[in-house]
Amino acid sequence: MTATLRGSNVEKLGGQVFDVLIVGGGINGAVAAASLAGRGVKVALIEREDFASGVSSASSNLAWGGIKYLESHEYLLVNKLCKSRNRLMDAYPSTVKEIRFFATIQRGFRFPPFFVFLGSVLYWIMGRFRTGAPRYHSANAIEAAEPVVNTSNAAGGLEYSDCYLYDNDARFVFNFIRKSLNYGCIAANYVESLGARREQDLWITSARDVVSGEVFEIRSRAMVNACGPYADAHNHSAGEETRYHHLFSKGVHLIVDRVTDNKRVLTFFASDGRLFFLIPMGPKTCIGTTDTQVDSPAVEVTDEDRDFLLDNVNALLDLDRPFTRADIIAERVGVRPLATRAVEAEADWVKLSRKHVIEVDERTKHLSIFGGKLTDCLNVGDEVAQWMDRLGIPVPEPGNRWYGEPDRKLREEFKLQARLMDLDGLTDPSSSEPLSERFWRRYGESAFGLLERIREDHSRVELLIENAEYTRCEIELAAHREMIVKLEDFMRRRSKIEQVIRREDIARAPGLREACEILFGEEAGQRLREYLESR
Repeated sequence: MTATLRGSNVEKLGGQVFDVLIVGGGINGAVAAASLAGRGVKVALIEREDFASGVSSASSNLAWGGIKYLESHEYLLVNKLCKSRNRLMDAYPSTVKEIRFFATIQRGFRFPPFFVFLGSVLYWIMGRFRTGAPRYHSANAIEAAEPVVNTSNAAGGLEYSDCYLYDNDARFVFNFIRKSLNYGCIAANYVESLGARREQDLWITSARDVVSGEVFEIRSRAMVNACGPYADAHNHSAGEETRYHHLFSKGVHLIVDRVTDNKRVLTFFASDGRLFFLIPMGPKTCIGTTDTQVDSPAVEVTDEDRDFLLDNVNALLDLDRPFTRADIIAERVGVRPLATRAVEAEADWVKLSRKHVIEVDERTKHLSIFGGKLTDCLNVGDEVAQWMDRLGIPVPEPGNRWYGEPDRKLREEFKLQARLMDLDGLTDPSSSEPLSERFWRRYGESAFGLLERIREDHSRVELLIENAEYTRCEIELAAHREMIVKLEDFMRRRSKIEQVIRREDIARAPGLREACEILFGEEAGQRLREYLESR
């Protein structure tokens, strides 16, 4: 089932001329594909690994307006990010949700607590009052509201609002890929670009199907380099020279058991002065992040990273017992690609902005996307489409709304059908949210098909993996429409199962084998062995 969708797309990649080829299936490539395909452009997208397998599955899961950039006086950037965050809130009300941030300021910090609070008021104003108003807290008030916070050295604090992704970042990215497929984009994961050349008016990209090993060529009138941290390397292979380049900052997050039942982000300044978060992740808490300059996008979590995060959380919280490495359930690591015009030896990477830059070679119709944040993704999609129009690529449907959840009437119809069949009554009452809410947020209009499957057979609402909050019918849907090539694709990116359940518990789950059989059919045993051995 999965092979049919991906396999047919791989076959189509070499058989036609596309208006645009996008290389890279992270957030920048995904929104570029959805924006262009949604406007009627003939688009192809290839990703050498799985969609969102790099930086886009290692973020803090926040869609925020960049309050920390106020300190560096980047007011225009904060204003733009706040507008982008509000746009995401409007477009994805089930996914991009407001959440309170509870910040504690220690004595001796570079700014007094009330001054930081005034900054949060400015931030709220720049956010057009779309979120709850900030509040100032004394140290005693912090302890009363969040007893887990260590206030022995606290000078005060504040509470303000921003947004986070209710599911996970990789799922959010994939839904843009899925949107682009609905509009006719030919996208395929595990297809690697081996380099590209410009011949007459076409880009000829040599590509390799990582699964079969087959090498073929993809022809396109324009190209978008959305390779994230690997953008410089791909430009080099395509003979493109750019003014902008990337520097890399490694970010690490650790997942541990839930620290507090209060559903808000605990915010501190770590021992090195950077913002440090404890972010709700369902039944768990995500701790991070680090900010370490590295020379390569190929990174891993080190013991030094683990100890830095654990030492800080142990110092900042009043825990019954300190966290140790044994408490780590899962880890997330990636690099932030930071756009800079300077050569590496001259750039001050700490001061580099997280803004995105699109550099265009109009002569060759080549776009390179540098930097960026998840919050700003819709702007990236719009800008890519605008550039294609300027470059003479036909954009037949320029006004089509290419992003967002289905309209409210369709959601109300889904809710009505789910209520009349008592969908939520069929599920475990201890679940973190009603099943109807979860289905709609993850699948939009495709959730109607899930209702139909459950009407046929109530067993399809069963959870195959305990505590995973993924039903049998969802796994069937993933097998059909989500290009699952490896079990990791589903466990870590289409879902966040691997992020909240220990590996040994996953391996022992009675339903894991059945989930593999649904996803891979006759190849289930092989895919399961590969997954378990890789871990």
